[in-house]
Order: sequence, then structure tokens, then C-alpha cells
Amino acid sequence: MKTSFPKQDIKIVLLEGIHQSAVDAFHAAGYTNITHHEKALPRDELFAAIADAHVIGLRSRTQLDQEAISHTRHLFAVGCFCIGTNQVDLTQTGQLGVPVFNAPYSNTRSVAELVIAEAILLLRRVPERNASCHRGGWAKSADGSFEARGKTIGIIGYGHIGTQVGVLAEALGMHVLYHDIEAKLALGNAARARSLDELLARADVVTLHVPATAETKGMLGAAEIARMHAGAMLINASRGNVVNIDALVEALRNKRIAGAAVDVFPKEPKSRDEAFESALREFDNVLLTPHVGGSTQEAQRNIGTEVASKLVRYSDNGSTLSAVNFPEVNLPEHAGSSRLLHIHHNVPGVLSRINDVFSKLGVNINGQHLQTAGDLGYVVLDASASDAQSEALREQLSAIPGTIRTRLLY
Repeated sequence: MKTSFPKQDIKIVLLEGIHQSAVDAFHAAGYTNITHHEKALPRDELFAAIADAHVIGLRSRTQLDQEAISHTRHLFAVGCFCIGTNQVDLTQTGQLGVPVFNAPYSNTRSVAELVIAEAILLLRRVPERNASCHRGGWAKSADGSFEARGKTIGIIGYGHIGTQVGVLAEALGMHVLYHDIEAKLALGNAARARSLDELLARADVVTLHVPATAETKGMLGAAEIARMHAGAMLINASRGNVVNIDALVEALRNKRIAGAAVDVFPKEPKSRDEAFESALREFDNVLLTPHVGGSTQEAQRNIGTEVASKLVRYSDNGSTLSAVNFPEVNLPEHAGSSRLLHIHHNVPGVLSRINDVFSKLGVNINGQHLQTAGDLGYVVLDASASDAQSEALREQLSAIPGTIRTRLLY
């Protein structure tokens, strides 16, 4: 396929040791101008590295905020090779007509497996017995140690990860109880709790799988933890701010709950060189992991392929399916057509002006897809146009009031 901008001239900058699968996906699609940094860069180095980038790929440590974005000259897409997108200024990128893509599902299995492993370890009181052995002790006893079979796991947030946790837990013979703010179809023999309070009261193990929103911030505080029955355990592998750490510490000190496993924290070190500080460090019956729920080779490989594929599709044909800050558009290709993209402010009359441009130039539209979201409007058009007509169309579309940017793909 002939493109208006050669693929080898599109510069892709990947940061933070993104998996080789992403590089392979770009190469397979014909993109060869790739700079691959193994670590997050200091701010000054970051600004220099992304200055002439068309596509930026990052993970969670790089902050692509307004200042960083202002140092880019050609940026047209961003890929977050992780689940979260808090590290990117979504408002600013949207206003500039830059879609942002992420990988919301590729590490689902990895997180679910860790949660199940932690549930078993907590039920068997492995954390404190492991700590005792390291200190020369020999706490051999069945006291407080239980099989997972027959116990109830309470899943708060029954999305992609929550449902996987439920499936794995049921395979172990556990009873699965879940709570979600939306109506969700239960998998297997899972049952929906009538309320969060019911789940907390009934579950032997409570595990959280909710996004970071205003509603979920601090959703498990002292009052909620007090509703858990004595001897229950808490697992948080979702977001660091959904559990009140002070309340959890108090419950552990009072032996209100029997143990916890925490993978995410309100404040996390920015690098391996920075010390990890948490009041939870004092407890032998608490499993602490450094935000590694999705950190498996399988997950990173899947994430690399997923996000790179989304970036390739956008660069090749304008598809914005699953973009987090952008109208979702996917227009099937029409053979022999030129494809133009028009990103604009969501104001009345833009589409009629676009169609008027085609009419005045005598160019037929073979396919068109308009979608709006918030302040943005996005149109993908296929037209029977010569190279000269296609360039004239792009120029005139760019002149329409309210236009943010246009692209001629081929």
C-alpha cells in the first residue's frame, strides 16, 4: 500500500524497556525507525528524545504531562504499554488530536494468578511462618491454617480480572461472591452479593479489583474493614488509593483481620534506588509486593503486541478503537480510495463543511465515519481521488474552522 508519509520516516520512541514483542510488531508492519530506551529517562533527556517523535510508547514511570508534550513537534499517537493512563495528560493530548492507547486486558491472567497464590498463602499462614523461619524459628502448627477449598472469596469489582479470579478460585473449590456497581453476568457458580456490606461480612478472603476513580478512593476504610469477620484476609492488587492504609494497619494491630496482601500503594518509589516506606512493613502476616501483579514475561509480551498493534492500525488506517481519550472510529477500507482523517472541535456544522469541500472539488466519497466524544470530533473518509486531488482535499479540510489536525494516509 502506498502511503502519503513513508513508514520508515515515522519515528517511534519506546521508553522503559518495553517488551521486544512491540518492536517486532512494528517491524512486521514496516516501521523501522524505532528508538528503544531500556529505562525511564530524566526529564531533560526525555524532552530531547521525544522532540521529533511521531509515536511515543511508555509505561508507568514516564510522565507525559503538558510540559513534556510541549516539547514534541510531530506527535500523533501515544501508547501506554500498561493498564493505567494516569501518567499521560489525556486532556492535552486530546486537544492536540493525539489518541492514547493502552492495554487494559493483556495482564489479566497474571494478576489473577498472583491473587489466588496470595489467598492460598494467607489461608495457610505462610507469610508469618516464613518470617519465623528466616529468624531461626520453627512455628510448626496447624493453628489458624486452612485449605482454600470450601472458603468464600469476596471479589469487589467483577471485571476482566475479577471474573478470572473467580474462575480460578472456583476451580480450587472456593465459593465465589462478588460485588460490582454494574450488573454483571456471573461466571460458573459465582453469586452476586446483595451489597458490599454482605460481601464483607461473608467473605473469608476479600480481594479488590476496581479502577481508580473518585468513587473508589478510600472505599475500604475503618468502617468497611470492621464489617469483615474476625480472621478474614484482605488482598489489594488494584489501585493504591482504594484501601485506607491507616485503617488496615489498625485492624492488623488489633488482630481484627488475620492477614493481608498488598501489591499497590498510595505512594510508591519512583525507582529501585528509592526506599519503600510503609507502615505495613512491621507485620509478618502481610505479603508486600512491589506492584508486580501484571509483571510476568507473558503479560509484558502480550502488552507489547496489543498496544503496538493498536498504534499500527491508527497509523495505517486511522482506527481509534479502544483509544482512551478519543472518539472510536473504524472504517473498513475501500479499494482504490484515498483515506483522509479530520480531527476537529465538536461544534455544529463541521461535517457539512467537510462534505462541501468534496462536492466543490468533484470528488466522490466512498465511505465516511464520524464519531464525537466530549469536545472532539473525528471523521475518517475514503474518496475516489487522484494524488493531486487528495492533497488539495487535505489542504482545504485543514482550513475548515474548528479543525485540530488532518492527515492524508494514502
